[in-house]
Parts: sequence; structure tokens; C-alpha cells
Amino acid sequence: MPAASRLTQIRARLQLPVVRRATGLLEGRHWSVYKGHGQDFDDLHQYAPGDDVGDIDWNASARTGTPVVKRYIATSNITLLVVVDTGRHMAATAASGEPKSDVAAFATTVLAHLGQVRGDRVSLMAGDAGRLTRMPARAGQAHLEVLVRTVERAFDPDAPAGDLARLLDQVLRTSRRRSLVAVVTDEARPTEADAQALARVRTRHEVMVIQVADADPFGAELTDGAPGALTGASSARERGRTVASVGRGAARDIETGRSLPAYLRGRRKLREAVGRAREERHAATVARMRALGVDSVVVEGTDDTIDEIVAMLGRLRRAGR
Repeated sequence: MPAASRLTQIRARLQLPVVRRATGLLEGRHWSVYKGHGQDFDDLHQYAPGDDVGDIDWNASARTGTPVVKRYIATSNITLLVVVDTGRHMAATAASGEPKSDVAAFATTVLAHLGQVRGDRVSLMAGDAGRLTRMPARAGQAHLEVLVRTVERAFDPDAPAGDLARLLDQVLRTSRRRSLVAVVTDEARPTEADAQALARVRTRHEVMVIQVADADPFGAELTDGAPGALTGASSARERGRTVASVGRGAARDIETGRSLPAYLRGRRKLREAVGRAREERHAATVARMRALGVDSVVVEGTDDTIDEIVAMLGRLRRAGR
């Protein structure tokens, strides 16, 4: 999808209350990075849908008889650095049935757009084991459009293998000023091998991770039409969505080139063993990030990306982090 079309799609789907809520929650991340600085009280205004209830002035509300919200003048000293994993594994199929690269590009655009609306400068670090693309932190619509096009062109089925640790090390070398770092990768990362690099970045920057869930490698005949077939990788079961399978033919691993023949995909015990392994991997990945103080969310496709990112920001705001 052309960048201009994607930006138009983002604006159409990000309704004003959602934008106000999301940018307000990003203010919370800004406050977390620069404790005690970055906002000056301006005035009071009547509560409107999308305002953060945490900003309600209860004393003023009691006096006026209607909810009143404190309004601040934001000082945008933050850089939002979007780190995009472009390894060839991102050319595989996402849980929604879309290419993972499309979902990752969409998530990148959502993050960049919210940062731009808030007035922050947005920068990019994208790459894999053999390629690296950097864009300096800037503001403005033209910069955002170039950034989105750059990300979309970076995905390639013939790309080198992913190397998230390399990307994170580059962040540490080139980003001296404390920033909000949003990492866009897939459900299998960050791995244990990435943890050391992630820990180093976390000492200097605020970090969050958006993971794109993989499609079910088994055929639809084994899912019984049940939601959440991709157990452990996303919250599809709770949301009642059906995770896409990769079809009825042989499933091919895009990283190794190996195929899972159709007759093996009919083995229920094999499916259950793979499901348990994915659950364990997902739990280990979440525990690894939690131990480092890194917040994350798993998205299945473009349909749930906005909701999941806003929900994650809300959780972080409520946790006071």
C-alpha cells in the first residue's frame, strides 16, 4: 500500500477521541522519561470524551458541578525512535492472514503519526543482519511520509536474517539523548540472545515492544473454527477472533526454507506439541522483557494494532511507569 494511502487510512481510523487519548497517554511516557519536567499548567476546561480521567481536577469539578480537566502546555523535548526489524522472517504471514511486514509497517505508521500529532520529533532505525537504514529525528508531515515509505521498502522476502541485537546496539551508539524507543518485531523476539542489548538500551531509554503474531502453521481442518488457535502468542482467544491458518497445502518456514508437509499438518499431537512450544516461548519472552522493565504488546493484524497500542499505553499510564 502506498505511504500516502496508509497515512490516510491511519487518519481515518484514528478518530479524534482516540487521538486525544493516545497522545495524552504518550504525554505519560514523556513524563516518565523526564520526571518533574515537560508540562506547565495552562487552565481548566470541561471534560470531553478522550480526555484522561487522571487529569480531572476534583476540587474544581465539585465547585462547578461538572467534570473539569486540567490542561497543560506540553513541552516536547522527546524523540520517538521507532526501531523496525526488517529480517526476512517479517515476510511471513501474520495471525490475521496479512503479511507480517504490512502489519509492522502499519504499527510503525500509527506510532509515528501519534508522535507527530503530539509534536515530537520522530526518528527511524530499521535493519537486519546485513542492512541498516537510519533517519534522523525530525518533525513534520513530509518527514513522516518519507519515513513510512522507507519502512515499507525495507521489507523483502530475500532480506538477510533478522538481527535485533545489532539494531539495538546501533540505537545505543547513535542515540545519546534519552528517548522513547518503540521496537517493532515479531512474536519470537526479543530472544535470549537479544536480552543483553535490550538491557543496555533500557539503561538509557524508555523502551516498548510491539510484536506481530505469526499465523497458525497448521491447516484450517485442525483449528475447528475455534478462536485463539495461536495459543500463547496473542490475546485472540479473549477477543474472540479467529487466528488465520496458512492454508491446506505445505507450510514453508520463510527463514529456513523448510516445509511442513500437508500430511504432517494433519497430526493432532504434532499440532499440540507445537502449540505448547509456542506458549513456552511466548511466556519466556514476556518474562524476559518484564525482568528488564520493558513493556510489550502482541498484535495480530492491522485491525487490532491501534486498539492494542492504545491499550498498552493505558496500562503503562495506570501503572505509573
